[in-house]
Amino acid sequence: MVKENDNMYNELEISREVIDLVNRCEDACKEEFKKIDDRAFNNSLKVLSSFHKNRINESHFNSTTGYGYNDLGREAIEEVFKDVLGAEDALVRNQFVSGSHALNVCFFALLRPGDVLLSVCGKPYDTMDEVIGIKENSSSLISFGVKYAQIDLINDDFDYDKIREYITNNKVKVVEIQRSKGYSTRKSLSLDKVKKVIDLIKSIDESVIVMVDNCYCEFVSDVEPVHPSIGADIMVGSLIKNLGGGIAPNGAYIAGRSDLIDLCGERLTLPGEGREVGPTLGINKQFLQGIYMAPTVVASSLKTAVLASKVLEELGYDVEPKYNDERVDIVQNIIFRDPKKLIEYTRGIQQASAIDSMAIVEASDMPGYDDKIIMASGSFTQGSSIELSCDGPMREPYIAYMQGGLTYNYGKLGVMKAVERLLKCE
Repeated sequence: MVKENDNMYNELEISREVIDLVNRCEDACKEEFKKIDDRAFNNSLKVLSSFHKNRINESHFNSTTGYGYNDLGREAIEEVFKDVLGAEDALVRNQFVSGSHALNVCFFALLRPGDVLLSVCGKPYDTMDEVIGIKENSSSLISFGVKYAQIDLINDDFDYDKIREYITNNKVKVVEIQRSKGYSTRKSLSLDKVKKVIDLIKSIDESVIVMVDNCYCEFVSDVEPVHPSIGADIMVGSLIKNLGGGIAPNGAYIAGRSDLIDLCGERLTLPGEGREVGPTLGINKQFLQGIYMAPTVVASSLKTAVLASKVLEELGYDVEPKYNDERVDIVQNIIFRDPKKLIEYTRGIQQASAIDSMAIVEASDMPGYDDKIIMASGSFTQGSSIELSCDGPMREPYIAYMQGGLTYNYGKLGVMKAVERLLKCE
């Protein structure tokens, strides 16, 4: 073990007490770290295999402008994503502003006036409120005549009886499943549960399209929801989260059945041209390098989350998941039940960031959210959740949603700094 440099720790204002606490907890996490590394290796095998299969070469780094016709790099990227995710096809574009934008495109591509959208995991993430029309908006799905219903979870699992009853008695076009918890207090949904509910839905009506919001979840498990072994028809994710590997500067993906991907392409651009247009503007190399690095970066994020969970539990805080729980996504909940502690912990993460470490974060209004949000994100890419970040709404029970860490070492230092600040406010 490299001897710790007390002077450097002093410059970061991290005490010996915190260093010793975190190192003790780190030792207790080694078995979990081994599981994470093994999965990262297997996912790396998938990525490298696809790179070889698709003969990725320097010509794929070239880009297009204007209409973006005949972009070989873009086409190769979509082949790689298709392979790695176990999908029939994929749409991977820098024209997507965010994962929420990709979800919006997917909803409007699949649904028509009079169709029914059913969420089987309660209310989706806050940014979907105005997209669906849960919160009134003249451009929402509901304003265009789409009908919406939701069925809440029971004890962090699907309400299978209500789902069966609703789909039996109503013609549902799309079922939406959000795997990650968002800003809710529920647990994120495992693939075992997702498969069980998909099997139920398809046994009642095979024509129902099952769409999965897979944000924060990619490469955390061995397979993804659109893999034939799970059975989802289509899924969506962001490239400033897991699959961008901390390198992609923007973008998102949609993956799944080919016919559905074609519909999404025409909604993203325009009917008749669809996925054939869309200039990449010099971004192909970053997308390829991002997914290449993604298994390792996701592993670093998971290790950071595991460590934070163990340390905060040692300090007496409620955490979800526990450090040795099976992980579904990269998000770690720390339940403070005190607004001051949420603020101080978040400020500690900001102080440990490489970018804007001098900034003092404050809770403020953000587009798409009803509550004020406190957010630490000293990131190279604005809003990147795969980089070390921590945020949460200023509402009870005052939960910090921590995620990311491009490397485990930086993640560990972030935990140290946040805990140091937390202890000083107690």
